[in-house]
Amino acid sequence: MNQESNSEFQGAKKYVLDQELASIVNISMKLEMPLLLKGEPGTGKTMLAHAITENLNMPLIVLNVKSSMKLVEALYQYDTLTRLNDSRFGDSKRDVSNIDEYIKMGKIGQAFCADKKTVLLIDEIDKADTDFQDDMLDVLDQMQFDIIETDKTVKAKHRPVIIITSNAKKDLSDPFLGRCNFHHIAFPDPKMMRKIINVHFEDIDSKLAKNAIDAFYSMREIDSIEKKPATRELINWIRALNADPDFRAKDLVKGKLPFLGVLFKKSPDYERANNIASRRRMF
Repeated sequence: MNQESNSEFQGAKKYVLDQELASIVNISMKLEMPLLLKGEPGTGKTMLAHAITENLNMPLIVLNVKSSMKLVEALYQYDTLTRLNDSRFGDSKRDVSNIDEYIKMGKIGQAFCADKKTVLLIDEIDKADTDFQDDMLDVLDQMQFDIIETDKTVKAKHRPVIIITSNAKKDLSDPFLGRCNFHHIAFPDPKMMRKIINVHFEDIDSKLAKNAIDAFYSMREIDSIEKKPATRELINWIRALNADPDFRAKDLVKGKLPFLGVLFKKSPDYERANNIASRRRMF
């Protein structure tokens, strides 16, 4: 292993890290295994990859998985249309007979070809079908893939740090799970959330922080909410409250919850939360 792979992840300026998560990140890097992260949206799965890049000074490459994506798209693309146009019009500086000039690396290909060790984030793998998942891990195990059009093999210059996220919307195959380390990121409890808020708001009033967090968790417990507000929404809500000169922290205790549209992004959720907040103000 090179010096970079021996570096230990210790968190980042805006990322609050518990010891269990730090340990699984570091052991995954030492074992050179992909780390699969599960958890509901807003628990910091994607942000972990950004924190690793910041802490270890590595470039970040992000593969956003789509339901219709084919594995080859993540590896490379052969631009046949541009080659056809170049051959027809003859005004390109590219050598039409050289197919290599029309091969563009996908996100996995970019990570393999990078001159420096990278963090490869494969985001929302559960959107892909089982064949994509298993074939992708074959490539990541072997650290190489073939370009069919040129009969060439692309081998990784450096094994990337691989972070894979899943929102658990669809089960992953047993072979896939068997080839990854796994960690479930639970939604932060109020004590952990206070630490997160303190990182983002260094001089926050203690009463505002407590009342906002209490109100936030109370709103998350409302029945029939389709999209519960996550950490990102809480941070933005506190920013909105701070920006309002007429806002008073004690109003939150009385059920006066302004800017609910910052917390709830779907109309039915917003209406339900607003109705419940209105009823609470009556008592």
